[in-house]
Amino acid sequence: MVCVAGILALAACGQRDGLAGTYRSVEQLPEELGRDGTTVTVGDPHAPVTVHLYEDPRCPVCEEFETTGAGPGLRGATLDGTTKTQYTLASFLDDRVGGSGSRKAVNALRAALEEGKFAEYHEVLYANQPEEAVDGYTDAFLLDLASQVDGLRGPAFDAAVRTMKYRDFVTASQKAYEKAGGPAEPEGPGTPTAVVNGTPIPAEYNGILMDGAAFTELLESVERATLWEADRT
Repeated sequence: MVCVAGILALAACGQRDGLAGTYRSVEQLPEELGRDGTTVTVGDPHAPVTVHLYEDPRCPVCEEFETTGAGPGLRGATLDGTTKTQYTLASFLDDRVGGSGSRKAVNALRAALEEGKFAEYHEVLYANQPEEAVDGYTDAFLLDLASQVDGLRGPAFDAAVRTMKYRDFVTASQKAYEKAGGPAEPEGPGTPTAVVNGTPIPAEYNGILMDGAAFTELLESVERATLWEADRT
């Protein structure tokens, strides 16, 4: 873990403008779609640490990360205002195992972003993820889960889910995921993948994504290094 922290700390070069905010609940977190049209950012825009996640909603390892791995600690750091979390949403599992659940879930997440409910809905989806082979993210199930998020259901959201309103976003997000793999991984970097302040966690250290305490320690190390670098400049 020290090795990973060292790698990322050396790469940390973010600038902190003012004090990061503190949020009492996921409902309060700011969220926005980036200029690239695919990156969803959740949390204080001035947070010194940025964690960019690459996920497929049907990926069982992503579910493990989000529910029992490092995900809860990452949410805590995002609520504390020390970290902002970015998401690139892939849908390759539909082609790999059949069905359309990933695409439908990504479309529904984009619809939730339009309502300012992305972070809440994202949490609900992973807490209720169907078995990967079942292709359980149907329109009906996605709408049922949306009922757990206060204020999300409504004519606009429901229609967006049923009509795949954001299909162009789904396609663009998958392409962005593939591009992130670079020449070595033209089909994408795998899910979940985490990039911390611009530096990918090396594949051989991916176990840290399932270790909440170690990942939190890593984020704290990167934060200290980033603020130290900011004080020097």
